[in-house]
Amino acid sequence: MYQPAANVETRPEVLHALLRNHPLGLLVTQSAGGTMSANSVPFVLDADPAGGPGILRAHVARANPLWREARDDLDSLVVFQGPQAYISPSFYAAKREHGKVVPPWNYVRVQARGRHRAIDDADWLRAFVTRLTDRHEAPRAAPWAVSDAPGDYVDALLRAIVGIEIVVTEIAGKWKVSQNRPAADRAGVAEGLHEMGAETARVLSGSV
Repeated sequence: MYQPAANVETRPEVLHALLRNHPLGLLVTQSAGGTMSANSVPFVLDADPAGGPGILRAHVARANPLWREARDDLDSLVVFQGPQAYISPSFYAAKREHGKVVPPWNYVRVQARGRHRAIDDADWLRAFVTRLTDRHEAPRAAPWAVSDAPGDYVDALLRAIVGIEIVVTEIAGKWKVSQNRPAADRAGVAEGLHEMGAETARVLSGSV
């Protein structure tokens, strides 16, 4: 990932917050035959007892050849995309001052690398799916639980999935959020993006 110095983000709490808020990662793997594969998968990031950047856990359909074919002697790449937006030159105070502006694209992104392993274990899968569901159902007034579904139905579905675990060896963040613009231009970006939602305006105008 190309990272000009102004766009590098290394604070663990900021990187982890993006993964929590945008957990759907693009998992990129390579097969023994050299074929590249990209799959969108919701992940959970856990602490690494060994002190590394973390452990990413997920599950995929058993019918997905990813878990059998992805090489485990090479790093897999997981890309997490946060808010992103086209930035109109009209947002900039500089447009009114001298007109020497062009339209960029602002975005935030985290990439994680590590060796993946498949986990074909019913107890692990049940615990993980329960935990993943509880996490995403928590904001609801009446959360749905895995136990709400018939037991035999859940058992059948668990047999149709396989776990994925990636011990992260490298994690990198890129925040391209107008850091190179004057304060007046950044304020204009925040105002221009406000109609897209408060979080998008806050993040993409560099207010974090």
